[in-house]
Amino acid sequence: MGDKPVGSISLDAAIAAMREDFAVDFADTPEALSEVFRLRYQVYCLERKFEPGENGTETDDFDAMSRHVLLRHRASNEALGTVRLVIPGLRSELPMERVAALPRLRHLPRERIAEVSRFALSKSRRIAGGCLSYLLRLALIRGIVHLSGEIGISYWCALMEPQLLRLLQRSAIYFQQAGGLVEHHGARQPAFVGLAPMLDRVQREQPEVWEFITDNGTLWQQDVVQGKRRGLAA
Repeated sequence: MGDKPVGSISLDAAIAAMREDFAVDFADTPEALSEVFRLRYQVYCLERKFEPGENGTETDDFDAMSRHVLLRHRASNEALGTVRLVIPGLRSELPMERVAALPRLRHLPRERIAEVSRFALSKSRRIAGGCLSYLLRLALIRGIVHLSGEIGISYWCALMEPQLLRLLQRSAIYFQQAGGLVEHHGARQPAFVGLAPMLDRVQREQPEVWEFITDNGTLWQQDVVQGKRRGLAA
């Protein structure tokens, strides 16, 4: 079954075991942010050679308008994965707008969009492959679902490798094209998705995945998110 659990272990059991061993946190302290930037240096600078980095960290000017997720191994407290939501608001650009024309994003409510970026998983976990890497990706997605529910985000956009888009589809997470393919550290697809229809589809097609990434529907609820955005705009 490729990236999904195999053998006699059910997806429910695999998720339960993973939750025992790994924790998804918000990186909201200077110490946690330092771990995020060091992990990004390892993945984006040393392994992939995408970014230059500096003094063992990888940062950019969008970090100041972002919220960050950090995935840890509970026993060792080691940082294993990270992802961020860039929240531009009404006046600032998204990172992907620097490299791509995005005609389909112009019709979305700007104040409810965030860009998913710097999706990074430690090489030791990526090469493990199979069930574990699949579940750790889902754990990072759970983190940004939680963040989106907290801050009132209804749409994600991202500049993604086509392979990652296909991997997400295995979990019933389908992004739409926001423009044509662009060259940015390889071929990348600008894409976007509305969280409400995306999570509805996951619930129908992959209920075990939905239960995990939404904590059984408590981490993101459309009416609550819309209410938060109205409160922020008031």
